Amino acid sequence: MSVDLSDPDAPLIRVGGDLAFTTAAPLRREVDRQLAGRPSVLVLDFAGLRFIDSTGLSVIVHAWREGQQCDTAIRLRSTPRFLDTILDMTGVTGLLARSLPDGERSYGASGSRRPAASA
Repeated sequence: MSVDLSDPDAPLIRVGGDLAFTTAAPLRREVDRQLAGRPSVLVLDFAGLRFIDSTGLSVIVHAWREGQQCDTAIRLRSTPRFLDTILDMTGVTGLLARSLPDGERSYGASGSRRPAASA
């Protein structure tokens, strides 16, 4: 995991490797740390992700839920095909596409109905 704070209004967390029970806690802590600053957008980049289990998926849902509390849109970027499939099958894609209180959509910046653009 690495964090890019070059845009304070849209911190970027890059996630690589396996996001599973044994590795999800640091990402959850970083998500909470970034959301404490109440940015307008928090970007999670999954270009380097190789595997995700239910604990990893729960971190994405946690980010969305906490983002709703502080009016921060959660954007997923560079999601691998397997993650897109998991997000669709579990209904998380629809969750991420729900409106924020001010009407902004939390899916990708391109305006697509997908929460992320696959690279």
